Amino acid sequence: MSVVRRALPEDAEEVLRLRQIMIDSLFGDPATAWHGESLPTLKARLAEADGKFAAFVVDHPERPGTLASLVAGTIDYRIGKSGDPQGMVGFVFSVATDPSARRRGYARACTTTLLEWFRERGARRVQLTASPEAEPLYVSLGFRPKPDPLLELAL
Repeated sequence: MSVVRRALPEDAEEVLRLRQIMIDSLFGDPATAWHGESLPTLKARLAEADGKFAAFVVDHPERPGTLASLVAGTIDYRIGKSGDPQGMVGFVFSVATDPSARRRGYARACTTTLLEWFRERGARRVQLTASPEAEPLYVSLGFRPKPDPLLELAL
């Protein structure tokens, strides 16, 4: 069984390293200059134990001081509706596993822990965007595809 723990501010550089692995694999964007600017905000958010953001990690079993896997998520408020009157929605992102630690169940363990964190905070729905390679994991956890009318504007 994987030991999943909440990421701490001192994990921030490793969290960014794993996020970069995910970004590289999905988008082929090796740029890392943004890490320095992102680091202080990430450390501050990881320190907010009762906030609306959480990251869960597994320590790398063969490389002390590094992380094997990461999942992060936020809870957002949407005006309630039938079946979800409180309007709390979880969003899963930055699921990443170090290439040397894949196929050991770490991403599943981290995601399961994040889903419990969402439940404890009243989220009745959880959303994510999955790569084709990761979709079977999420489907096995109960996620179902939905038509996505998402539009995005970069400001």
